[in-house]
Amino acid sequence: MAPDVATRPFARLPRAQWKAREEAHVARADALTASHRTRAARGEKHPVWDFLFTYYSYKPAVLRRWHPGPGVELGDAGEERAGWRWYVAGPTHGSVTVDRAAFEAARPQLVRLVETILRRTASRPGQFGCFGLHEWAMVYRQDERRHPQPLRLGSEGTDAVVEGHDLRCTHVDAFRFFTPEAAPRNRERLSRLDQPDREQPGCLHAGMDVYKWAVKLGPLVPGELLLDAFELARDIRRLDMEASPYDLADWGFSPVAIETPEGKAEYVRRQRAFAERANALRAQILVAWRGAPASALGGEALSGARQE
Repeated sequence: MAPDVATRPFARLPRAQWKAREEAHVARADALTASHRTRAARGEKHPVWDFLFTYYSYKPAVLRRWHPGPGVELGDAGEERAGWRWYVAGPTHGSVTVDRAAFEAARPQLVRLVETILRRTASRPGQFGCFGLHEWAMVYRQDERRHPQPLRLGSEGTDAVVEGHDLRCTHVDAFRFFTPEAAPRNRERLSRLDQPDREQPGCLHAGMDVYKWAVKLGPLVPGELLLDAFELARDIRRLDMEASPYDLADWGFSPVAIETPEGKAEYVRRQRAFAERANALRAQILVAWRGAPASALGGEALSGARQE
């Protein structure tokens, strides 16, 4: 078992080294959010990418703030970061470190929840038979005029796809948007209380949520991992909408027609790749935060992955 971060010797970063990492982080964050910031300044909406800043209600400024993570001493940073919350003076004069103990003491329920979800999700075999039907269930038996985008197959065609498949959603934050007629069709009734017992790495929304958990952990997650999690959420969001019932051709998105064998195969192929990326990030976040051994996560979970 790897030693807990709190008991390991500090890794010291000289000022020039950590400033270079910080500057590279800010430049990368700005590049990732440039299009959104331009649209927001013009008052323009985007049906796919706005989700990353509305459902996940974190402003681009959150992505710009770089943290080294726990157990890292920033040399000659005392004056610059003395006023930053969750930082404390380091063992070397003029240095600072992330105060992991204070953060965890202030938010015990949050850190327990996040650690539980990250560990349990990664420990389970991935399920790859949902085919993104959660998006279809959100518009099942609704009048077409109520939809924010036109339906690729129309209302009747969309309903027929739902009725011709087994709904296997495992993510409560997708399930809660099912229409009243669709919810009883799901294999299980999902609730917030049983979320830690239902999350599994094949779920696209669980993969996107790695970004949410990284933000909630704040300074406990190194900035580079935060941006990796955002990039994963962005890439998953694309598939989520390409496999949805919406016609997004005018926005430059080609459909993954999950109502066909070819579409199902493409969806599962990409879903598996996202599951691997998400589990790798879960492991990296836990290693940086808690000092958990990387071998405790990831490989075994995906080796037993199943498509039902």
